[in-house]
Amino acid sequence: MSSTWHILGAGSLGSLWACRLARAGKAVRLILRDPQRLAAYQAAGGLTLVEQGQAQQHAIPAETAAASGPIHRLLLACKAYDAERAVASIAPRLARDADLILLQNGLGSQDAVATLVPHVRCLSASSTEGAFRESDWQVNFAGHGFNWLGDPANPAPPAWLDELVDAGIPHQWTPDILTRLWRKLALNCAINPLTVLHECRNGGLLEHRCEVATLCAELADLLKVCGQPEAAQALGEEVERVIQATSANYSSMYQDVRQGRRTEIHYLLGHACRTAARHGQPVPHLERLYRRLVEQLNARGLPSD
Repeated sequence: MSSTWHILGAGSLGSLWACRLARAGKAVRLILRDPQRLAAYQAAGGLTLVEQGQAQQHAIPAETAAASGPIHRLLLACKAYDAERAVASIAPRLARDADLILLQNGLGSQDAVATLVPHVRCLSASSTEGAFRESDWQVNFAGHGFNWLGDPANPAPPAWLDELVDAGIPHQWTPDILTRLWRKLALNCAINPLTVLHECRNGGLLEHRCEVATLCAELADLLKVCGQPEAAQALGEEVERVIQATSANYSSMYQDVRQGRRTEIHYLLGHACRTAARHGQPVPHLERLYRRLVEQLNARGLPSD
């Protein structure tokens, strides 16, 4: 089996993984959206990783989805709303023994992708690493975090995890990846939408503790109904810790809205509300928050799906 890491999605996390793997001498290839993006990337000379104030460029090979050749390992690092379309564009090249690592926020896109490519193994990843792009083809490593990987359908870890060790990508294989994904979804639902509505940094939510606590209580009840009691444990306390630890930061959803970009509301708050409806679990405050956020997005001319 080819050991090449194909990476589709040259955003902040995709670029961060690509640079660290390339730096460790691993075979990496970027898959870019179209010939225009490929030409722009080639003109730039590669990806630049800025870490602790030091910039290093990595001339990682790149191609478009239309290139030939089978793909045995693909890291999908695009936004959740782009995941299905991105995988459909590359599906004919995915080998029958391929591993597809899904690095999307929220829930819902993973199942949709798995349905599209039933002949490959789909693994989910949940990351707390911080990175941002100041310009095209440059990623700043903003904060050390952690990555959890797992496969709800198969607890056996893949052999290539050793390559993440070599690349200095902190990670843990967990057979119970869904617990991690639900926990992160709950954290995002309790923090991100409120930062948009109150137009504040994460720390600004310390002035809205009652609102945050009410959302956490509803989310914890929902997690229990969904069969995720571990993800519900001490949720309010962790949300408070995250708010304080990232008090100076703007949430990713806040940044998306301010920059006129589509948000992942459908896979975060929307997924929580849809799941609650399926289980007959009342979540009035989450539903009200969802409606308020949709209204604000619509008022700004942004998609709300």
